[in-house]
Amino acid sequence: MLKRYLLAPGPTQVPPEVLLAMATPIIHHRAPEFAELFGEVRKDLQWVFQTNNDVLMLASSGTGAMEGSVANFLSPGDKALCVNGGKFGERWGKICQAFGVQPIEIPVEWGHSVDPQQVADALKKDPSIKAVYVQASETSTGAAHDIKALADIVKPYEGTILVVDAITALGVFDIPTDAWGLDIVVAGSQKAFMLPPGLAFVSVSQKAWGLAEKSKNGAFYFNFKKERDSQRKNQTAYTPAVSMILGLKEVLRLMKTEGLPGMFARQGQLAHALRSAVEAAGLSLFPKGKASDALTVIAAPDGIDGQAVYKNLRVQYGITAAGGQDHLKGKIFRLSHMGYVDTFDVITAMAAVEMVLKGLGHPIQLGSGVAKAQALLMTPQ
Repeated sequence: MLKRYLLAPGPTQVPPEVLLAMATPIIHHRAPEFAELFGEVRKDLQWVFQTNNDVLMLASSGTGAMEGSVANFLSPGDKALCVNGGKFGERWGKICQAFGVQPIEIPVEWGHSVDPQQVADALKKDPSIKAVYVQASETSTGAAHDIKALADIVKPYEGTILVVDAITALGVFDIPTDAWGLDIVVAGSQKAFMLPPGLAFVSVSQKAWGLAEKSKNGAFYFNFKKERDSQRKNQTAYTPAVSMILGLKEVLRLMKTEGLPGMFARQGQLAHALRSAVEAAGLSLFPKGKASDALTVIAAPDGIDGQAVYKNLRVQYGITAAGGQDHLKGKIFRLSHMGYVDTFDVITAMAAVEMVLKGLGHPIQLGSGVAKAQALLMTPQ
């Protein structure tokens, strides 16, 4: 028998209480009981996003909300500044191109964080730029960008919005939407929200809605204005993912029980423990800038194929992690500690990494990283 552990950076583990909530009999999405459910969930999502803005729910992956965050606010020929520091930063530019928006890319070496001064210089050089697109947490590299610094730079530009992909950040570390003045924040269900894939969330500021009034791009399913008008009545424009929303209600109950400070502290402690354990075992972390607390990205040791590590974790020990993408394939492997993760998930992950590397011939001292993680996790956050 091989017990399975899901420690990939999406989808993540789903708590049993949430699975049970999703297994309850489905309700009709136009019935009064759904409107009551939807209204409660909308309010609680504002709490997680730390905003008084509308938080829209979409039946899609996070990429659907990313697409809508271009299509609803910009017009063909508009310019957008895209921070491209990984696979998902690259996606912003591709979405812009699909809608006739001209992406001006700030290339960032994978594993590094963007220098906010580069964004400031680009906006100063061309104040006609309508939007700045960036990741809070670049899942492909494990790097985090300084969203507060970027918000301070963008805020004075009345015709420019800051759009943040927080899909692997929201619910992991502090991103106070209103306090920082973030215009659009995107999240997805299969990360820290501890749900299966299939729901996307997006908060929209008044500044962004003003830009939406001028947009000449078309949107049908991802029409945010239509969704806003429907969801303010506790309905959706189109058929919602009813069972997912039932699960979301339970997720939000669990989150509120722990509290935002508690969630951030727990996941920060787990991230610190795993990163420290990796270094104690003589391994190297891949991110060179600020590391995201959502996942730990480990550089494959010289002579070791990172894809072999990723594969052996799954085949030998039942642990689903993630490998590298594009030019990082074989050079890194990634382990998540966001959402429904605890002390022993981290200890188990580190133990398995040591065992796999030992089996591949790397001269690692078994228990060296595990001991470090144990020592750090014995102290409550």
